[in-house]
Amino acid sequence: MIPYFEKLGQTVLERWQQQNFSLEVFPELSCIAIDEATPSENVDIDELIYEFLSSDQQPFQSESGFGQPELIAFNDTRFYIQILFWLDGTTEIHQHEFSGAFHVLRGSSVHSEFDFVGAHSVTPHIRIGDLHAKRIELLETGRTVPITSGRECIHSLFHLDTPSITVVIRTHHDPGTGPQYNYLPPHIAINPLHSDPLSSRRKQLLDVLESIDAPHYSTFVNEMMESLDFERGFNMLRHAMPRLKEIGSLDEVLTTFQKRHGELAAGVPDTLEECLRREKISQMRHFIVNPEHRFFLALLMNVQNRRDIFALISKRFADSSPINTILGWAEELMEPNDFGMCLLDASFPESLDIEIEEQPHLFIVALKHALEGDTENEASTDDLREIQAALMGSCLSPLFF
Repeated sequence: MIPYFEKLGQTVLERWQQQNFSLEVFPELSCIAIDEATPSENVDIDELIYEFLSSDQQPFQSESGFGQPELIAFNDTRFYIQILFWLDGTTEIHQHEFSGAFHVLRGSSVHSEFDFVGAHSVTPHIRIGDLHAKRIELLETGRTVPITSGRECIHSLFHLDTPSITVVIRTHHDPGTGPQYNYLPPHIAINPLHSDPLSSRRKQLLDVLESIDAPHYSTFVNEMMESLDFERGFNMLRHAMPRLKEIGSLDEVLTTFQKRHGELAAGVPDTLEECLRREKISQMRHFIVNPEHRFFLALLMNVQNRRDIFALISKRFADSSPINTILGWAEELMEPNDFGMCLLDASFPESLDIEIEEQPHLFIVALKHALEGDTENEASTDDLREIQAALMGSCLSPLFF
């Protein structure tokens, strides 16, 4: 690996040793070492890739599957330095069992931080509570951010550019800070590393039933919900949710789950609905590559109200009003499908007998009313209200609140 990372690793090692390898100081120590000679100003990415491809003299490489790909640039028994490439990745909302710092080597990302309040454990692998966003910021190339292990650092990254590349200095594992929960807003935290072979086999069997379009799919899932404990029931329900929604059985199965678990299951419907919404946005990254459009997707995924979305747009695009910026994106993102025009996952209502040439204008008018907080205006026509209902039922819903 190029000498820069060997020097950076040795600097961190020597300074950390002087602090008796205290985990408490490691994030700040890592940030300082990075910012003294930032990778974004000192690392030639083409040289890095060529050197890695052509030389066998590299640190030990992991098989974690993290990153697209992950390169280990420095390895010590106490910590290591990794370079993470992201082509279309969006991280789950998560916490860490390690500490350190990360640096944006190339590209940019929307970084969201959260609190999980009023939480309690149902089992060692699933918790319920209320997830609230506490800060959302744009990370540009050259930015360095500390990583603290445990529940005090719950965050996610939505990468805007292809590729985005980050440099991470991190410990291998900080004792007592696990499990490394993923968070499903607004109410559930799960341990993604927990292995339950029985549930895995059940999911595979449900996939078989789905693939053959079995008529008794929902019956089997509903009967499972009558007997399974909360953890297994929720995981099975989350797996089956897209198919259940497709065949119109999700509400029935959810009702069975709620009857089985009572107050414990109160936040599950909202959590599953948000899982579907976030998954739709995440999948859009595969074909939406414009960084501005990805920034819009990141806001829709992570910001839950119009006011905060406007504030973040204003920070990045000061020369245009947030409303005009969003309407411009909407015009660029609108495209026809088999039945008419669609804006992201919002389809123009088939019930309206309107020529496809007129639909884009009406979409924009309805969205403009929403952005101005004017969705209940008496002057709105029935057609516009129906279009607004389609927009509110899509991933664009945060713009209406």
